[in-house]
Amino acid sequence: MEFWLIAVLLTFAATLAVLLPLTRRRIADAADRQYDLEVYRDQMREVEADAARGLIDPQSAEQARAEIARRMLKTEQEAGQGGAGRSTQRARWAILAAVLSVPLISWSVYAVIGSPDMPAQPLAARMAENPADGSVSELIARAEAHLAQNPDDGRGWDVLAPVYLRLGRPDDAVTAYRNAIRLQGESAERMLGLGEALATVAGGTIPGDAQAMFERAVALDPGDIRPRFMIARGLMQEGKNKEAADMLQAFLDKAPADAPWRDQLKTAITEIRNPPAPANGPDQGDVEAAAKMSSQDRNEMINSMVASLDERLKQNPDDLEGWKRLVRSYLVLGRRDDALAALKRGSDALAGEKHGDLMAFARGLGLELTEPKP
Repeated sequence: MEFWLIAVLLTFAATLAVLLPLTRRRIADAADRQYDLEVYRDQMREVEADAARGLIDPQSAEQARAEIARRMLKTEQEAGQGGAGRSTQRARWAILAAVLSVPLISWSVYAVIGSPDMPAQPLAARMAENPADGSVSELIARAEAHLAQNPDDGRGWDVLAPVYLRLGRPDDAVTAYRNAIRLQGESAERMLGLGEALATVAGGTIPGDAQAMFERAVALDPGDIRPRFMIARGLMQEGKNKEAADMLQAFLDKAPADAPWRDQLKTAITEIRNPPAPANGPDQGDVEAAAKMSSQDRNEMINSMVASLDERLKQNPDDLEGWKRLVRSYLVLGRRDDALAALKRGSDALAGEKHGDLMAFARGLGLELTEPKP
């Protein structure tokens, strides 16, 4: 009984949604014609005014009057045609009969061949059906059940790995890619996918194992631009912008002239070579000079410069480039928590376009605040 009550209510709602516009159509048609007549009258007055001011010649004015009068006459005739109205009314009655007949026929047929009391099918039963009839989640569950029984099915892992990555399940994607590589062997696509999954697990940064996967993908497919972009991103996160730009430029010099990504690559190289002017603080030259010192002296020098920049930003919190430099410096030093803390402070200090710019910059480094700015 409950099923039939729900079916009746839903059918009534769907039928009403179709019928209501039909009942309003006659009023809408009349309103449209009246609106058209008002527009034509306004156009006629404008023509008369233009002719009086000499803006149009008499011949053009007469032609415009004739055309507007013709349209007004046609609209008035349509409004007064009883036959057209009766024809429209008959058509609406036909549509009404058709709309009402659909639920009546459907109920009659379902009462004979339907099974409203049939219980719902659990997931296990649905998984035994044709895979083409399942949802994405059911297909994934089916694949996972299959791989649990057949863990050496390399093809299955190969298909499931990129699906995991697109659905935001990077840990599962890493496992699937490793299994696919172990069973199916290395390929540029699998190595690239594994590198992207490892980078996603790391929060967007490019760890050493991900960088190795991208380099292996380049070796397997030297013509693919995607792993090279990821390698360049990793170099930039280490502060090696020149190495990243040189690597991409070398690839661009050998690329086909009709490659669709040439302009995009040129733009990326230009942006890497010409970053925004940095705020006062440690730059690439400072880091290279520090590399020649002892480990203790180097750490003290770099940390001192970063602390100095941090202190200046407390005095001048509206310095967008300073916040960028501080966040990048902490990240290069491997102090991810401090980088996130600096990003949070910068997010609180900046507003408007500057706030959005800092957030976009941080996302490019693989950093993102868990709590957005209110």
